[in-house]
Amino acid sequence: MAIIPKGMWFEEFEVGLVVPHALTRTITEADNVGFSTQTLNPAPLHIDAQYAATTSFGKPLVNSLLTLGIVVGISVHELTHGTTVANLGFDTVRFPAPLFHGDTIHVETEITAVRASKSKADRGIVTMEHRAYNQDDVLVCSAVRNALMMRKPT
Repeated sequence: MAIIPKGMWFEEFEVGLVVPHALTRTITEADNVGFSTQTLNPAPLHIDAQYAATTSFGKPLVNSLLTLGIVVGISVHELTHGTTVANLGFDTVRFPAPLFHGDTIHVETEITAVRASKSKADRGIVTMEHRAYNQDDVLVCSAVRNALMMRKPT
């Protein structure tokens, strides 16, 4: 079965373009505990409510790698679904405010750089900054990602 591309082709990306993503996501305790245990992260700050109550946060924090995964996942449909070759890496990832069970995030992505591949004529590199906000519009995650994107077939 072929993947029907719904993302953007390399030529469609322009520096300064901001894409507000349609999907939102409420993070549950099950999401956080499941992700933390499946990835072998036993930090009590994520999975032990009694311990977390003794911290300055007062309750469990959502695992930051779960947050990052959801942020990138939210962006896939509009940006990279069927049109990306590979993620090349992240330049910076920040979590300026905590995310808790029950918080709902929404994401926007800004295109910050676009350049043709030097070695592959059918590809280009796009740098994008994903920004996630909670239900109160507080920035909870920002991530600068480089993706190798396909050019539109001719």
